Amino acid sequence: MSRVRADEEEYWHSSKFRAFTFDDEDDELSQLKESKRAVNSLRDIVDDDDDDLERVSWSGEPVGSISWSIKETASGSTGSLDGRDSSLQKGSSSYAALPKQASSYSLSSLFKGRNKLSSFQSLSDALTDTGVKNYAPELRRPKAEYKDYSSDWSPRDTVRRMQRGKVCSLERFRSLQEKLVLLDEAVAGHDGNVITAVLIFLKRTLRREILFRELEVRQVALCHLIHFLRETGEQKFLLDLLRFLDRTEEVALSQYREHLNIQDVEKRREFLKGCIGLPFSAEDTSHIQDHYTLLERQIIIEANDRHLEMAGQSELFRKYPRKASILNMPLVTTLFYSCFYHYTEAEGMFSSPTNLKKTFKIPDKQFVLTALAARAKLRAWGDVDALLTTKNWLGYTKKKAPIGFHRVVEILQRNNAPVQVLQEYVRLVEDVETRLNLATKYKCHDVVIETYRDLKDRIQLTAYKGKVERGSAEEEKINSILSN
Repeated sequence: MSRVRADEEEYWHSSKFRAFTFDDEDDELSQLKESKRAVNSLRDIVDDDDDDLERVSWSGEPVGSISWSIKETASGSTGSLDGRDSSLQKGSSSYAALPKQASSYSLSSLFKGRNKLSSFQSLSDALTDTGVKNYAPELRRPKAEYKDYSSDWSPRDTVRRMQRGKVCSLERFRSLQEKLVLLDEAVAGHDGNVITAVLIFLKRTLRREILFRELEVRQVALCHLIHFLRETGEQKFLLDLLRFLDRTEEVALSQYREHLNIQDVEKRREFLKGCIGLPFSAEDTSHIQDHYTLLERQIIIEANDRHLEMAGQSELFRKYPRKASILNMPLVTTLFYSCFYHYTEAEGMFSSPTNLKKTFKIPDKQFVLTALAARAKLRAWGDVDALLTTKNWLGYTKKKAPIGFHRVVEILQRNNAPVQVLQEYVRLVEDVETRLNLATKYKCHDVVIETYRDLKDRIQLTAYKGKVERGSAEEEKINSILSN
């Protein structure tokens, strides 16, 4: 009987099943550990190169899914693995909670471990595994890295940071005093970009009357704002500012600039007519009047010449078709056009060059230069000669060029004037050295020979003999001079 009792006791002590006691470990925790060891033993069986296995968490959801990420994040904040095991040992009695507590482990990390050890892969190893993406939330950056976006910078520090190209918010400067200090610091920094940026901020956040009043005593900032408004075309704001500053002439000039935006010729003419009454200075008023008169003339000339060109009644228009319209052209261009197409018209015609000269008081120098270029382009050498010929009170005629005969020669040569025409005007150049240079450059041999003859320079004349063709009239002329 005692043997039977002893066998029973041995049976109970040797069996893997033990009686329930409060000192033993939690049976559910033991089952979990056995499951882990069983899974670790599968590493020797499963091929590590198998990439077709889907990574899933302990909860059975694919790794990377939204629900998996939420659970992973939630479980990460509950504590470490050891803390979870200890909490299970102390009082966990629900088996359903076990997968959630162990959600930091995945079957992928178990089947595809980086080593072949039989021990269970730790959480830190799983996170550092290059084959497994880390879904842990990003740690908060140090507070020092957010200094660029701080709202505690003073106006001086803000200006300095703007000069270095840093991103600074100006919205924190709310009071008028802070904004004015910021503007003064920007002006003191002598950086035009910073001054303009601060002015744009003030323009957007202040009433016009307040901004104008403060800029009136800050001339540097005022000049920056006026230039900025002109560049951006904010005409209404600019006019309000100039009226506040009582700059009537600048207001008138700014209004006059608006004609540049008017494309229709008739509307531009009416606009210029209205600008004549604006409070310009005496000199500017004269210019505005001339502009209006010129545009009025151009409209008349353009209408007549277009009709002549389309009708084919003028040989000059057929031979030299117009390349562009005369409308809105400068006065000098209009004069050149008139000298080119209407040179012989009477003074009473609006398109006559003489009429234009008298109406707009064009100086003789400008008139001769423009007319000479126009007639030389047409190779009208007779008109060129008449243009440069004057008659005195005794009836004697002589050549006269307000622009200088050296410039006359250059213009004629540029338009391929013949040597005979060039020589006539090269002889009229008063400076001997300039005359010799022009005659040599443009091969006016007669002028060179005559000049050396007048200078009685036998050496230069003999040297120049080698530059002319043998047997030519120039060589015979040189021999004749040398023999005498």
